[in-house]
Order: sequence, then C-alpha cells, then structure tokens
Amino acid sequence: MDFDDTQEEAAFRAEARRFLDTNAERRKPGAVEGYRRGQDAPGAMQRAKDFQRRKYEAGFVGIHWPVEWGGRGGSQIQNVIYNQEEAKYDVLSGIFTIGVSLAQPTICSWGTAEQRDRFVKPAMRADEVWCQLFSEPGGGSDLAALRTRAEKHGDEWVVNGQKIWNSGAHYSDFGILVARSNPDVAKHAGLTFFILDMKTPGIEIRPIRQVSGSSHFNEVFFDNVRIPDSRRVGPVGAGWKVALTTLMNERHGMRDAPGPDVTELFRLAQSIDLEDGPAIDDSAVQERLAEFYTRSQGLKYTKFRGMTALSRGQTPGPESSIIKVVAANKLQDILSYGLDMIGMAGPTMGEAMPVAGIFEEALLYSPALRLAGGTDEIMKNIIAERVLRLPQDPRADKGLPFRDIPTGARK
Repeated sequence: MDFDDTQEEAAFRAEARRFLDTNAERRKPGAVEGYRRGQDAPGAMQRAKDFQRRKYEAGFVGIHWPVEWGGRGGSQIQNVIYNQEEAKYDVLSGIFTIGVSLAQPTICSWGTAEQRDRFVKPAMRADEVWCQLFSEPGGGSDLAALRTRAEKHGDEWVVNGQKIWNSGAHYSDFGILVARSNPDVAKHAGLTFFILDMKTPGIEIRPIRQVSGSSHFNEVFFDNVRIPDSRRVGPVGAGWKVALTTLMNERHGMRDAPGPDVTELFRLAQSIDLEDGPAIDDSAVQERLAEFYTRSQGLKYTKFRGMTALSRGQTPGPESSIIKVVAANKLQDILSYGLDMIGMAGPTMGEAMPVAGIFEEALLYSPALRLAGGTDEIMKNIIAERVLRLPQDPRADKGLPFRDIPTGARK
C-alpha cells in the first residue's frame, strides 16, 4: 500500500481545499455529523443547494464521470480525495447523493440520450432532488421480491403498490422506481426500471417519525400512478440488471459511518468521572478503548487498500463489503459503550449533554447503517461467495415464476 499522494493527487487535494475553504465552514473541533438534524434547520435546503451549485461550477460534481456525461473526466481516486476533504466541512451534500451518485450514473449507463440530456445536469446542479423507490414492506434485502405492479396501457405504465424507507421522498422532485411488470416469469426477470415525477397524481407520501425525533424517510403509496413509457430506463423486464448498476454505485459509494468514533469516545472518557476517578484512568475502560482503537485502525488500512487500488487505476473488489460490515457494527458498539459511561444521563439528548447528546441520537439512528446499501447478512454473503469463494446455498425458488412463489418464500 502507498499512503502518500502522488504529485498529481496532491495538486488535486490542494485545489479541493482551496474551493472548500472559500465556500464552506470547517467543522468545529469535536463536532460530529448531525444525523439528519441539519436538514431540518430553517433554510438548510437552500443553503445546501447553493453550495451544490458552486461545487458543480467548480468541477467537483461527477469528478470521475466521463466528459460526455457532464463530468470532469477525472479518476476515482480524485473523487475519493475530494470526499475526504469535504468531510471536514459543515455541508449537507448528502441530500443530493441519490440523484448524483445513484440515479444519474444509472440513467447514463442504461437510459436514452434524451433522458441523459433532460435529467443529468439539473441533478448535478441541485435544481432537482431525487429519491430511491426500491424497498418494500416484507421484502427485506431481496429487491427481486418486490410486489409493486407496473402494467402497460398504451404509451403509459400504470403503477400500484407501496415502497418504504425512502429517504427524502417528501422533498424530492423525481425518484428511481423498480416495479414488477411481469409476474409470470422468474422474479429477477419480471422487473422494469422507471423515472418517476414525484408530483404525479396518485402518489401519497407519509413521513415515518423515528424514535430520535427525525422523519427523513417515508412510506410512498401508488394508486394508479401513470408513467410515460419515455421515462422507462432500459428494456422492459431488464429492471434487475439496471437496478444492479444503482446498487453497485450505492455500495461502493457508501461514506464512512458518521461519528461519534474513537476520538469522541476518548474525549468522553476524559470528561466522565466514575466511582474511582476519571474514566480514562480505569483499566477496564482503557482495555475497551484499546479494542476500539485496534478495530478502527484495521478498518482504516482496509480502506487504504481500496484507495491504493483506485490510485493505480484498478477497481476495488467485493472486499469493500468488509468495510461496511465492520464500520456499522463498530459504530453501534462505540455508542453503546459511550452511553454506559455516561450512565443514567445517557438517554438524554440536547446541547447541554456530553458531545451534545449525539451518542444517544446516533445510537437510535445507527441500525439504519446496517441496512442501507445492503444488510449485514447480504454483505457477509458477498464476502463468503465472492471473496472466500464458498458455495452458495441451494435456492428452492430459483427459476420459478414470481406468481408461483409463496409469499413467505419470496426472500
């Protein structure tokens, strides 16, 4: 592994820092990502859009995309470098991740020239915000088990069904939707991929209020929603293959799990008093801190392997699934231990609490990180089958028409 920037990478990093220093504020020392709280602040969306437009005009949106897609034509490692630097600043660019990092690469790869011309630039500039309409109640992580129907009526498709866990659907202009267009073929073969205008009649969006107080994701219901065939992406019945493009971008583009991390846990141990004195002086606490530090370092160097591959022009392999499994579980363990140290005041959120109560809020949010982009079980299967080359389990439902698969076996 090579941990140092090349001369070209160092120049690009300096360019990114100059842009960010001019257009954004650095996170304050000890501050961690606010778990969606920032999106609810007055004027937050407009500030996010203003920054995204400046970011686009400076050439930092679609850094590694081909020029013909509207990108910079740069490298994957440049994209990683920019994201590393942006993470140090207080910006809300995550609002546009689905549109820029998931929807538009899929449209550019599978869609028509007209679709690319219509949708890509407005998404990059934050003129239009996107959401992802994949998951369904009872479907788990098996996208191919979806039941939302799309039936062809002339030059339109009529959609009925329900989606869930749709981040940002309540403020999005468009969504990427996968629906079942043929129930009489194997479940992976009967899907079709669409671009959906979220203002279309027949769409009902119900925000889901979480225990943390946030409501950033939703249930979305479709009642005879009409989609022009011109908004279909890819061939009829190829929705699974099109969606895989989206899912691969989602898994490879997953950012680091937001904090608190080891640094915040050390700071907390220094500020908390136990029965026998400061927590940082307790041998049992020191042992746990050392364990978390070791896990963090292992995660860090695993990421560096992927970065080294990108720097050499290679594509990181399925080993990247290790990062997601370890990072999400490590975060939950750190948060739980931090709350144990805080004691009875741990479940209290607010600016007056240690680290502004972020340990409690983060713990309530953290299970989502073990689901989004593929559950722990999916990631472990990828590691087992594609890294360790272990045999797959037999599938009794493989090849059966979706209509013939019992509901309980559709996972």
